[in-house]
Amino acid sequence: MIIMIKKKTFTKNQLEKMTAEEVIDKLQHENYSLLATLGAENLRKEMVNVGRACNIAVNYFFRTTGPITDAKKHNKAARKKLVRVLSKITPGSYAGMPKDCENGLVIGFNHPSLGEIARILVMKIDIMGDKPMYFPVNLPWYEALMPNYERIKRLGIILTPTITPSTWQKMNLPMDSWQYEQGKRLKKEFRDVYTELSHDAVKNGGVIFVAPSATRQETVFKNKEEYDGEEEIVPTMSLLAVRLYKDPKMKCDFLPMAVLPPEDFSRGLNFRKKYQLIPGKIMTESYIRKKYFKNKNVKKLDGFDHEFHQRIANELPKRFWY
Repeated sequence: MIIMIKKKTFTKNQLEKMTAEEVIDKLQHENYSLLATLGAENLRKEMVNVGRACNIAVNYFFRTTGPITDAKKHNKAARKKLVRVLSKITPGSYAGMPKDCENGLVIGFNHPSLGEIARILVMKIDIMGDKPMYFPVNLPWYEALMPNYERIKRLGIILTPTITPSTWQKMNLPMDSWQYEQGKRLKKEFRDVYTELSHDAVKNGGVIFVAPSATRQETVFKNKEEYDGEEEIVPTMSLLAVRLYKDPKMKCDFLPMAVLPPEDFSRGLNFRKKYQLIPGKIMTESYIRKKYFKNKNVKKLDGFDHEFHQRIANELPKRFWY
């Protein structure tokens, strides 16, 4: 039986004085809700049942494996069981994905549904083991999963919150309110925290997964204008590359990964239907530095996002291009 404890909220005075890192710590360990604080309780409530199901699943994998007295063996056993069970419920093929990378790795993928997230987690745990994996998670999802943050971390999955453009729009905060100002500040600071964590992760050989669209989108490019290069793409991948390669010692490659969903897929998890996770042509650190970093103070990578998206599209049927 799960007892749902009511979420705590920050006061105006508290929130104005707190850094993004301090807010995140409260969300992780003290049952606070930023969504409820900012007046977006409806978005939090939408995720309660989903979060409950995910938390039950995580607890199951740990409680039904052993030896409990040996944390390392216990974590490994839980990961193996998770892969075995989820491979049947949310099957996926990931032949050709790199297993042992000397460099850190950023994997960017098209995001047609929720289904690929489960398949990506299985793939990561199966072939990359306990290698640290950082995953930016939309704030409603993040808050829903926080009761099991530490156990999810033991699986090698480190979640960090983000407020996507679509969620920001749904929050619909009054522009003259303190909630709007603090939400806007934290939206930016969450992104800054994520880029810092990404730097630390890939520097230590970790893996970063990113959906460049930041929202579910059936096609790789939003429209034909993006595909033709006539409309600017949200610079998710290039901003991350700029931040990472500011470090001259950074060894990190970028891998475009194409998600091919099953026939007649929906926006949901598509249980029992098989996805294909297809690695595209990798963009190595040396290639990116040589092509896109013409000087030491580069702030923008013209064309990088388009090339990255194009490499994803190249692995998919044309109906998924735009």
